[in-house]
Amino acid sequence: MVNISRINLNLFVVFEAIYTERGITRASDALKLTQPAVSHALGRLRALVGDPLFVREGNVMTPTPLAHELIGPVRRALREIEDSLNQLAEFDPQTSRREFKIGLRHMVEPLAIPNLMERIKDAALHVTISSVHHNRADFQMQLTMGTLAAAVDVLLPLTHNIHHEFLAGGPMVIVARRAHPAIDGAITLATYLEQDHILVSSRKIGPALEDLALAQLGFERRIKLRCQLYLTACKVASNSDLIVTMPEHYARAINEPLGNQLIPFPAEVRAPDLYLYWHASSENDPSNRWLRGQIMASFQQH
Repeated sequence: MVNISRINLNLFVVFEAIYTERGITRASDALKLTQPAVSHALGRLRALVGDPLFVREGNVMTPTPLAHELIGPVRRALREIEDSLNQLAEFDPQTSRREFKIGLRHMVEPLAIPNLMERIKDAALHVTISSVHHNRADFQMQLTMGTLAAAVDVLLPLTHNIHHEFLAGGPMVIVARRAHPAIDGAITLATYLEQDHILVSSRKIGPALEDLALAQLGFERRIKLRCQLYLTACKVASNSDLIVTMPEHYARAINEPLGNQLIPFPAEVRAPDLYLYWHASSENDPSNRWLRGQIMASFQQH
C-alpha cells in the first residue's frame, strides 16, 4: 500500500508534463524547471511505481502502458485540486491573464468567436481565448481533464458530470446572391428543387438535415458542391447561381459582408439547437462562470 502522505504531489505534475510534451526538455520548459530537476522527479516516480513510465525513442519519450493507465486519474486529480484552489480566489477579468480553451466545431466558430471577442475586448484586456476543434467522441473527457474550459455543440448524449445549457436554435434559411435569376426575396419548393445546391457537412458522405426533411416529403435536390464550411459555401453562392441551405443564426453571422439574400426555407425544418457544455467541477469556478456568461451573452446578440 502506498502512503499518500509520503508522496510529493509535484512528481505527478512533472509526470503529466512529460506525458503531454513527450520530452524532458519540453517538459522542463513548460514547468519553468531545470532539466536535472525534471529528470530527478521522474526517477523518484519510477522508483515509486516500479515502472520506467517513459521509454526514449530518438528525441521522444514514449509512455509505457502503465503511464497510459495513470494519466487519466492523475490529470483528473490535478484538475480537481486546481479547480478547488481557483474557486477560493476571486476572478477579475480586468487583470487576469488566463487562457480559456473553448471546444468549437469548424462550422460553429464564425458564429461564436466574433461576438465573444467584441464583448471582452475592453473588459478582459489580457485574457486569451483559444478556439479548439473538438472530437465529439472524447470532448467530455477533455472537459473532465480541464483541457477544455467549455464547448459548444449540438445536443449530445452526456454523462452525469457534464452540464449543459441551451444557446441557440431557429429555422433554416436559403442563401442566394442578390441578383439570382430565379430567386428574389421568396422561393417555392418547386423553384428550390430546380436549383443547383451546395451541401455543407464535415462528414465525407451522407445527407444533410435538409435532405432528410426533403426525403420525407418524397423529394431530392441536386447537389453541385459539397464542402465543409458555411463560410465557403456562402462565398461560392455570392458569385454563382448555386444556393445554400443553412441555419438562420449562422446565415446572419456570415452573410452580412457578402450581401447575399436570406429566404425562409419552403418547408418546416428547424436547425439543430446549439448547447454550451462544461464540467460539473467548474460549476462554481468564478473564471468559468464568467466565461460561460460571456459565451451565452454573445449568442444572444445574434
